[in-house]
Amino acid sequence: MQKTLNQLRTGDKAVVTKVTGSGAIKRRIIDMGLVAGTQIKVQKYAPLGDPMEIKVKNFNLSLRKSEAALIEVQEHS
Repeated sequence: MQKTLNQLRTGDKAVVTKVTGSGAIKRRIIDMGLVAGTQIKVQKYAPLGDPMEIKVKNFNLSLRKSEAALIEVQEHS
C-alpha cells in the first residue's frame, strides 16, 4: 500500500518510492538523500507532532510534516 512519509508512526520502516512536489522544496529533499530506493526509519515526532525525525543512511534528519507529505514510501518490516 502506497503511503506518504508523514503517515508513518514512530518505529516504522519504509523505502522511498517517489518524491513529489516541485521547485526548491523537491530539490532540497533530494539533496538530503531522500531518493527512490532509500531506506528510512521513523525515529520520533516532536511533542506537538511537528517536525518528525527519521533515520536515513546512518544520520538523523528532521522534516516538517508538510515536507514529509511530498515523499511517497512503501512500508516494510
